[in-house]
Amino acid sequence: QVQLVESGGDLVQPGGSLRLSCATSGFSLDYYAIGWFRQAPGKEREAVACISSGTGSAYYADFEKGRFTISRDNVDNTVFLQMDSLKPEDTAVYYCATFRTADCTDYAPSYDYWGQGTKVTVSS
Repeated sequence: QVQLVESGGDLVQPGGSLRLSCATSGFSLDYYAIGWFRQAPGKEREAVACISSGTGSAYYADFEKGRFTISRDNVDNTVFLQMDSLKPEDTAVYYCATFRTADCTDYAPSYDYWGQGTKVTVSS
């Protein structure tokens, strides 16, 4: 059974950092790409980053401008999202997801398995 569980969300001050984790089970990161998305109140869900299987190629949304880094641990079946230089506009619920293919897409409706989300609040 495919499962994804996010953790690591918290309240952080502007300029701070957080590391989100996405613990996966029921499949191998050797075969499936994992995407991170976020949804702020009143806004649509948007793609944040994605890491493919195999080579682990990483893709990022333009708004991040080098502040976020996606990585994975294939032994622990966990994907991470390191977020630095956080801004108030990064406040959102962050989700990880997979659509059970090797390659990435930023199109949220393609993903058929989602975690429950972890809340990130950036505020002073």
